[in-house]
Amino acid sequence: MPKSKIGQIADVDIKLLKIFKTVAECGSFTAAETLLGITRSSISLHMGDLEKRLGIRLCQRGRAGFALTEEGRVVLRDSETLLAAVENFRQQVNQIHDHLRGEFNIGIINNLITQPQMKVTNALSHLRGKGKDVVINISMTTQEEIERKVLDGRLHVGVVPMTSPLSGLDYRAIYSEKSSLYCGRQHPLFAHSGELPEAAIAGLDAVVPNGRITPETLALYGRMQAAARASDREGIAFLILTGKFVGFLPDHYANIWVERGEMLTINPHRLSLNTDIVVTTRKGSNKNLLLESFMAELFHPTSEQ
Repeated sequence: MPKSKIGQIADVDIKLLKIFKTVAECGSFTAAETLLGITRSSISLHMGDLEKRLGIRLCQRGRAGFALTEEGRVVLRDSETLLAAVENFRQQVNQIHDHLRGEFNIGIINNLITQPQMKVTNALSHLRGKGKDVVINISMTTQEEIERKVLDGRLHVGVVPMTSPLSGLDYRAIYSEKSSLYCGRQHPLFAHSGELPEAAIAGLDAVVPNGRITPETLALYGRMQAAARASDREGIAFLILTGKFVGFLPDHYANIWVERGEMLTINPHRLSLNTDIVVTTRKGSNKNLLLESFMAELFHPTSEQ
């Protein structure tokens, strides 16, 4: 494909970038059909137009499946930033009229839905109740990805565990989450009753989370053998259920397997930890009525505790 330089960004470019972003997130033209409300052939034409406009091959598509090129991944990242900036501009203008409308982008760590407190859910419900022109976009991903997107403006707010704070972000606690050490039904310790001695803990194969963890968590894992790693809580649960590993999970998330008799806590009085779940926003961000409304409800004195 011949190289070209893009000039002024036109409305058609914004439209094409939105289509490209949706296709990339869905992973195929077929999966994007329903969300976009247009046919695969139309999507293909739009993608071809965008590639011609940019002079870049954005993706490979064919019998081998759909995959972004290296250039496509760069364009996707930069288009997310551009589209977030356009949406932010629209919200700034709308605030002149003091009317809640536009897109609210929030990132939440995986598997927080089983948290019995409903502060985030209630705040989102309140925000949507402000008007039909409010569109809520939730991104479920890792803590590191959420914090990056809050920093560069692609997300208005994130909900993550409190580990080591980043200098460009503000953090406010909303939940306290208790986690315990678990084994699966096929694990040799499942039939064990009572507290295990320290020597038995030191020899256990554990699944350790990727990314940043608190010093307290690191100290607990330091007693065991790091035999596997997982990117999120669901990955840890998968490996615990194999019966080959132990690992820490939030009690509210593990409870479903405990009730089924598929998981067991190990030394719950000595091998547990409490972590703050926090809401994080970018320091010095521009005034945003959607974010302000969400935060006001989240920390309202009468909101559910």
